[in-house]
Amino acid sequence: MQHFRSVLAAVAAIATLALLAGCVVNPVTGRSELSLVSEAEERKIGAEQYVPSQQGQGGTYQVDPELTAYVSQVGKRLAAVSDRKFNYEFVVLNNGVPNAWALPGGKIAVNRGLLYELNNEAELAAVLGHEVSHAAIGHGAQAMTRGTLMQGAMVLGAVAVAANDKTSRYSDFVLGGAMLGAQLVTMNHGRDAEREADQYGIEYMVRAGYDPHAAISLQETFVALFEDKKSGWMEGLFASHPPSQERVDNNRKQVEALMPSLQGRDLEVGEARFRQAIARLNKTKPAYKAFDEAEKAIAKKDYQMALTKLDSAIKQVPEEARFHGLKGDILVYQQHYNDALASYNEAIKHDGNYYDYYLGRGVAHARLNQTVLARQDLERSTKLLPTAMAMNELGKLALTDGNRVDAKRYFQQASLAKGLVGQEATAAFARLDVQDNPAIYAQAEVYADKRGRVLAKVSNRSPVAMRAVEVQFQVLINGQIQQRRVALPALAPNTYADVISGLAFPEGAVWTADMMAVQVVAVGL
Repeated sequence: MQHFRSVLAAVAAIATLALLAGCVVNPVTGRSELSLVSEAEERKIGAEQYVPSQQGQGGTYQVDPELTAYVSQVGKRLAAVSDRKFNYEFVVLNNGVPNAWALPGGKIAVNRGLLYELNNEAELAAVLGHEVSHAAIGHGAQAMTRGTLMQGAMVLGAVAVAANDKTSRYSDFVLGGAMLGAQLVTMNHGRDAEREADQYGIEYMVRAGYDPHAAISLQETFVALFEDKKSGWMEGLFASHPPSQERVDNNRKQVEALMPSLQGRDLEVGEARFRQAIARLNKTKPAYKAFDEAEKAIAKKDYQMALTKLDSAIKQVPEEARFHGLKGDILVYQQHYNDALASYNEAIKHDGNYYDYYLGRGVAHARLNQTVLARQDLERSTKLLPTAMAMNELGKLALTDGNRVDAKRYFQQASLAKGLVGQEATAAFARLDVQDNPAIYAQAEVYADKRGRVLAKVSNRSPVAMRAVEVQFQVLINGQIQQRRVALPALAPNTYADVISGLAFPEGAVWTADMMAVQVVAVGL
């Protein structure tokens, strides 16, 4: 109990120091709050994570640069009237899932899938104003501060916190520093944060000259879609920005309260302007629908149907790199590696800054034993977005070259990911490391049973099967050291087996633990 009190006192002391050192006034809300992430750090985090986060969410929408310019123009109009002057940036992502997100420092993205559902520029302003508010208020930085405090408490052993970690499918394979961006992008904003972002988003809309009624109609649309349980929305925007009737009502009350002060102002809706901006997006919608259907067919391993859908999509929008890239993926699955290379080359011709095309082309080169080209593409892929698949493939290439050190390094990085690739890399690393450090993985504990027989509990603490595990016994019997070497033919991963040494203390003899010893002397794989 005394130790527990000491730990609590230490936690309290750290919290007090943090409060003294990190209390700041929020420039948007005016509240005094704890912040362990400075504004300079917010800017740095956003700048560092912006490109990897775009890569992990489908890459930028390259087919219609005028649309991105339009969205950026609307976003910067809102950013200009916000209460925090970051270097705001806005991009449209090539992702059909309806979503939008903001990183610390004002780095904001909107998926093309969300733009289909909006009716006018004012609703787009409501979306972007909401994300600008998240960044300006510092909700991402606040979440990081809460996480830092929890980690500090957990290190001291005083507090155990179970976090509800909702992450996207990208978190299964993104590695290294890019994992922070993946967590921030998919972070589930709490009720209070959403209410604040709505409130200040509406204020920024009005300051920028937009009709705030669009914030009401937007949330009404979201509530209807949420009740319909539309899958794309559930895994996208609604996962991190859950809608509710409460949010609709709050927006309506705020707008009604503002209306007396807005009399006589010509507030914009911008329906015609918005329709013109998304005209090409709407025109090409059937092609992207075919692309989405191809992805669903791949999940069912119906590769021929997927290729048919993609050929249709390519015919409609031949300059869309994602279509060619996905076709390359299918051809790799079918082991048509030369055809896959042609598809990846076409994808890279239209968009040379997306990790997935280099990853796929690197795998195809590797399967054709074109190791130099494979390594170049895989390394280029990891510079754009470090992934478990690329690291695992680089590990295989290093092992082929006889470079065990680099192979272990790549496999160890890939093993941090979830899913099948992470499991494969974990096993590959373990196979190498068991050979280099067998004592870490194969361990033996000696004991004697009631009859005086000397045995050992031999454990395989690795994820790979072992064969020919040999243990050496040394036992002091009647004043003489006797040795015996015994081999286990096989030992499954993460299991143990009892090994009988063939040695035993005489009946009636008294023995102690220091009279017996055992060690693993050989391990095969």
